[in-house]
Amino acid sequence: MNGRLLATAATTGAALIAVAHAGPAVTSWPALRRRTMPGLSGIGDPGHVALTFDDGPHPQATPRLLDVLDRHAVRATFFMLGSQALKYPGAARLVAAAGHEIALHGHEHHLLLRRGAAATYDDLRRGRDALADVLGTVPTWWRPPYGALTTPALLAVGRLGLRPVLWTAWGRDWTATATRESVIRTVSRSLRGGGTVLLHDSDVTAAPGCWRATLAAVPALIEHCKGRGWSVGPLADHGIRS
Repeated sequence: MNGRLLATAATTGAALIAVAHAGPAVTSWPALRRRTMPGLSGIGDPGHVALTFDDGPHPQATPRLLDVLDRHAVRATFFMLGSQALKYPGAARLVAAAGHEIALHGHEHHLLLRRGAAATYDDLRRGRDALADVLGTVPTWWRPPYGALTTPALLAVGRLGLRPVLWTAWGRDWTATATRESVIRTVSRSLRGGGTVLLHDSDVTAAPGCWRATLAAVPALIEHCKGRGWSVGPLADHGIRS
């Protein structure tokens, strides 16, 4: 009987630890997140849409995307990986020089649900420091890879002075089947004024060359927003409340 009780207590304890670690991951459910945590969702000024890009910089995709954004007089927020910024510092500096907002996606593109507190903190610190070293600026925003928040990650960003933010609309532009039309359709389906759009300027963790669909879709998405009277810009201009 004592053995059974001990086994039950151990199982219960392990379950509680798992819940404490991964509990914040429930925010990956978009409907729940938008309803209960609008700031974390990236909901801001109803007359504005925040345009964001993850996983860069990329030596081919990022400069081409910057040209597209420049032609439309739009600035965006780039959630960079520290490892990518160190690998392609020239591309990273082009983003900053063009006046876009720099944010942190992590040092590597790890699923934080599989990482403990020390490894999580180390990854975020390394990523923050890499961006600071390459660009001379310390990021304010942080978005977790795969949108998966954990308790250790939230504690880490608090210590590092970072603010987490997710998104309200994405383009599923990381897939091998993504096209200009599919990205436009997927973003437009869920985008509202005040929303934050998630796209990617890199294929480092996605299907090779998928960034070409994003590049082709961005002009139409900008026009889609402007046609509805929404300005488009970075998170710094989005008016997200705490």
